Parts: sequence; C-alpha cells; structure tokens
Amino acid sequence: MQRLGSPHGSPHIVPEALSPGSTVAVIAPSSPFDRTLVERGMDFLGERYRLVFDPGLYERTGYLAGSDERRLRELDRFLRDPTVGAIIAARGGYGLLRIAHRADWAAFRRFPKWLVGFSDTTTLHLEALRAGVASLHAENAGGVGGGDAELRAAFVNALEHPTERRVHPGLETWTGGRATGPLVGGNLTLISYAAAAGRLRLPAGSLLVVEDVTEAAYRVDRMISALIAGGHFDELAGVIVGDFSDCPSSHGVEALDVVRERFATLRIPTAAGLPVGHGGRNQPLVLGCRAALDATAGTLVLGA
Repeated sequence: MQRLGSPHGSPHIVPEALSPGSTVAVIAPSSPFDRTLVERGMDFLGERYRLVFDPGLYERTGYLAGSDERRLRELDRFLRDPTVGAIIAARGGYGLLRIAHRADWAAFRRFPKWLVGFSDTTTLHLEALRAGVASLHAENAGGVGGGDAELRAAFVNALEHPTERRVHPGLETWTGGRATGPLVGGNLTLISYAAAAGRLRLPAGSLLVVEDVTEAAYRVDRMISALIAGGHFDELAGVIVGDFSDCPSSHGVEALDVVRERFATLRIPTAAGLPVGHGGRNQPLVLGCRAALDATAGTLVLGA
C-alpha cells in the first residue's frame, strides 16, 4: 500500500492496485438485486480475478438483501480478510445506513482494500474516508454485468491503475476558479443521511462530487441547505456536480437549477456535467486521492 497526503496533511492509505489473479469479493450489503445482471458481472470478474462471495448473498428480507446480521457479517468477513484486494457491492438501493457504522473499520485500516460501488455504497465510501483509506466510486457488480466493453475496460483499468492520471474535460463552469485537494463524495442523499447520523467527516480542502436520482427539486434543496447550515461544506475547496437523473422539478424549478443556486452561495470553484452517477455513463473515480479542478476551463484531473 502507499500513502498519499492531502494538502492539509491528512494522509490517506491507498490500497494495492489489483492485478490478474487478485482476490475480489462481491457482497450484497443493501437491497436485493437482479440476479441475472449480478451473475453476469461476477462471471466477467471471475475471468480475470479470483472471485469469492458469501452464500447468503442471495437472501432477501423485504427490501433488504437479508437481515442486518447477515449483511454485517458478510461485510466484516471481507473487511477482515487480508487476502481480499477489493470488495464490490452487488447493487445499491438501501440498507447500508443500518449496519455500516457497526462494521470493523479498524480491520479495514489494517488490511486496506478497494471498496467499490456507488449509490447506497456511498455510505461505505464515507466510512472509508473516516478510516483514512481511499476507495473507488464506480459501477456495482450489476452495472458491470449490464455494461458494454468500454464500461468494463474503464472499471478494470481503475482497479489495476487507480492512481493513474485521468483527465475529464468539457465540464460546465458554474463558478470559476481552481482548486486542488482530495476527491470525496458520492450520492447526495447518502451524504445528507451520514451528516444526520453524525458520520460525515469531509477533510478540509476537499473537492466534493455529488450526484443523485429521483429526488424532487425541493428535496435536493432541503439536503444541500441542511448540509450548508450544518457547516459540513465550510471547508470545501471546490464542487463537481455529476448526474441528477430523473429528478422531477418542483413548481417549475428544475433540480439542477437548485443545485447550482445552492452551491453558488459557497463562492468556491464549481463545475457540472461530470458523467458520474445514475445516468448513461458512470466514470470511475478514486475517492480520497488528490485531484485538481479548473472550473474556469471545465476540467477535472484525477491523480493530479
């Protein structure tokens, strides 16, 4: 493993890059999943890596993939396993908020590995951030199963070359300026719930990425406004806005217009249009590692 320091001196452990033959675990810590898509993803992963999973993966308890005890036991099993190089969520949905705070994060820091996924998996990314370990915001196993060759190649490349320099041009300038710092964030709803649970710790000088799906404009306003009022965004260096997919307007006000207006009050570099989230493309992002935002030029550089 290696350590990368933020400009504010908070070191983040970067897990070892994967290579063919590395051990990868697939878990179901949230909602039940489309078995066909997840098994396609597992088949793809199994062609390159040594794939492991708990037999309880397929359990269902209402809107959860089994009981809290089953899902926590599964998560802890692989957090504690020093041979596992990556833990990939089968899908998002809901459920991690019930168990993630109880997981063995001390073991995770002793045996760092890539936590991979998005949407509800944002809860794991935020816990990894608290533990000081980088993680990978990327497709869940089901998304890999339903993805094309380009998506799968980007997914593997991010796992095997996580600190490689990657440039995302063509972003829309909302508030101009430049900023450099560790990349953090994920799903806005899960970020707001983490704050409510007292689990949100964003390092000073961070670049925040946000995305969401099916949240009405007024609810988006409520979440961002609460995070601002709570002081959680006081020390951000910049903001990058991803997809806000299928988010209905409220009384004629569009969700993205709300996002723009709310973040404008922070008066920090802000850009939008990053292909991340529940839209057509969900580009992998290494969270916890240094990135550079030039909001004026509309460019985000990872591994800066």
